[in-house]
Amino acid sequence: MGGRRAAVLIAGPTASGKSALALALAAEGDAVIVNADAMQVYDTLAVVTARPGAADLAGAEHRLYGTAPAGERFSTGRWLEAVGAVINETAGRKLIFVGGTGLYFDALIHGFAEIPPVPAEIALAVEEEVQALDGAERLALLQREDPDTAARLKVADPQRVIRALAVKRATGRTISSFQDAPQAGMLDFWTIERVVLDPDRAVLRQRIARRFEAMFEGGAVAEVEALLQQGLDASLPAMKAIGVPEISAWLEGRITREEALRLAITATHQYAKRQRTWFGNRMGDWPRQ
Repeated sequence: MGGRRAAVLIAGPTASGKSALALALAAEGDAVIVNADAMQVYDTLAVVTARPGAADLAGAEHRLYGTAPAGERFSTGRWLEAVGAVINETAGRKLIFVGGTGLYFDALIHGFAEIPPVPAEIALAVEEEVQALDGAERLALLQREDPDTAARLKVADPQRVIRALAVKRATGRTISSFQDAPQAGMLDFWTIERVVLDPDRAVLRQRIARRFEAMFEGGAVAEVEALLQQGLDASLPAMKAIGVPEISAWLEGRITREEALRLAITATHQYAKRQRTWFGNRMGDWPRQ
């Protein structure tokens, strides 16, 4: 390998078995497992976000799990900064990046545009505006304000439209102008193995249902109660983690426990579908397993 450091990148939809594979690979040598999931970075929500449990943590060194307060907005840029620290602190050991956030992997390999932070009030105003629109209306709005980014989108995904509009309104520049600036990945000159876990859809649906039922019995409700007691802004990412809105609605008496469970499982199915689409579009050349 010529002295090159080694990394394994394990991506896949939620409940696809990524953590189990990472543990199995870590057991083969002195490897460090690094979180690449945008929700698992937050504290308070260990069960809700399916963070590795005590047995997993005892089986291998894990980094960047539960390290960000739920009251923060932990960006991709901050994740990359944290990864840089992990790389420096692990002195040549193999790193196993595992998670379901495709943008993290993309930034890790290809680099990430340094986009100035968007004020929370602008982000929230854009989100409220966009959420009320259908796909055609979202695309039309983006075409008016940022035609270059609109032309690059295959689908007017709400989150990408919100992000593009928020950046444009906050900075006066299009998000593509930042993205097109020269960038460098963090794993250049590393030996890299990549895999996307892609289980059968029916199998994945069963895993998702079983996992959420176990979450409800295994501490998810207490975590959401603890989160709500912090009085956080409802627009924060942690407040939108799948399971939090549904359990919150149940705790407030607006829906039944059965409805909360059903809605959380449905939301997870929809999220897994979006993940598959992202991986198919952006990681089409990665081996499937």
